[in-house]
Amino acid sequence: MSDKSLAITKFSDLANPTRFLALASRILPWLAALSALCLAAGLYMAFATDSDYQQGNTVRIMYVHVPAAWLSMMCYTVMAVAAIGTLVWRHPLADVAHKSATPIGAAFTLIALVTGSLWGKPMWGTWWVWDARLTSVFILFLMYLGLIAFNKAMDDPSRAARVSAVLILVGFVNIPIIKFSVEWWNTLHQPASVLRLGGPAIASEFLWPLLTMAIGFTLLFFTLHIAAMRNEIWRRRVSVQRRLAARMASRESATS
Repeated sequence: MSDKSLAITKFSDLANPTRFLALASRILPWLAALSALCLAAGLYMAFATDSDYQQGNTVRIMYVHVPAAWLSMMCYTVMAVAAIGTLVWRHPLADVAHKSATPIGAAFTLIALVTGSLWGKPMWGTWWVWDARLTSVFILFLMYLGLIAFNKAMDDPSRAARVSAVLILVGFVNIPIIKFSVEWWNTLHQPASVLRLGGPAIASEFLWPLLTMAIGFTLLFFTLHIAAMRNEIWRRRVSVQRRLAARMASRESATS
């Protein structure tokens, strides 16, 4: 068997929830430990650096706000990929993946909105402005809440998975709007200062703590996502067992 075929086989093996649970139990402790180490190192670096000559200590909000904003968009991108897996390949874990990621994405988006508001008050003189960047991120938060409510309201899991996948893909149009809103429209929000063609526009003493925190947040996301997927698989198994038990009990009462 070629290396490519072996890789495809190993990937397809993860479609088995039992194999996924076994893998999750092995890697979750390592992911959690790495997340804690990166976040601890990032926080130490963030408070060890000097304050900004213009923003003062307020600049330290950046080390939480920026990674949370990145993760709010990355989480929705992960959900969109999982939604394609649901609609195209009917991957057994695709629905579990995007359903489990929705509350996590909502949490990161809320953190980005709250910290952005705390950062904006001393910088802009106001807690909130309805400019393109802030409005599109707020819409993203509402999309997350809508998906959570939809998943809670639907009784048919298979139908909910398909409809939710379609809604996720339709809503994905908001992600490039968030990303390029500061370039397409005149907004108060500053343009990209890290991921830009000309290289980072931020000083290295602020850049390294920011990147360390971004790595820590990313590892935290994957830790929470895998743990949530594991819990969702267990929840569905318990739900199936309860339905089977109720069906058997009804049959026994009918025959007695």
